[in-house]
Amino acid sequence: MRRRLWAIFLLCGALWAQQNGSPSAPPSSSSENQDSAKPARAPNLAPPRSDRVQADDLAPGVGQSSSKDSQVDLSPPEDDAKAHPQSSTAMAEAKAEISGGNAITEFHTWDPHKAAKDVEIGDFYFRRKNYRAAEDRYREALRYKDNDAVATIRLAESLEKLGEFDDATAEYESYLRILPHGPQAEEARKGIERLKPPAAKAQ
Repeated sequence: MRRRLWAIFLLCGALWAQQNGSPSAPPSSSSENQDSAKPARAPNLAPPRSDRVQADDLAPGVGQSSSKDSQVDLSPPEDDAKAHPQSSTAMAEAKAEISGGNAITEFHTWDPHKAAKDVEIGDFYFRRKNYRAAEDRYREALRYKDNDAVATIRLAESLEKLGEFDDATAEYESYLRILPHGPQAEEARKGIERLKPPAAKAQ
């Protein structure tokens, strides 16, 4: 029985060798072990490299380049003035606002730490009765942290000391909008009452 199986095995090996053009000797068991020991080759999943692309493989009219040579036409359409008659007026108004100084020309980043430092330095100047320097520091604090209640009330006090009563009243009112029941709300109300014109107090 074993001889028959071995003969069938040899016959199959010879047929396989004839079909594949290899020598007629069947593969030995040692070569089978070597083939089975080799790991299977993984498929290449990498994208094709651009230096291996043939120009003939590309279809004609592939597209435009994204370089600076291919410019986009930004001019308005011919009938833009008829379709949007108010656009020129809007542009003129925008230019007038910018030239009039209403545009924002300076930006400050949100930085509560710098704002707290400015308030601290402003307090230093306020205690030494340098109210103008204190005002500058409190305003700078509000640029770094708008609606800061402490900087607002201190700015109002500095402006009151400088005799700028209208601006001081506005800052006291601003504090009450920020913290209507804050720790210095009563002081802000007293400041507003104190700075009212005599005619308003009489009423």
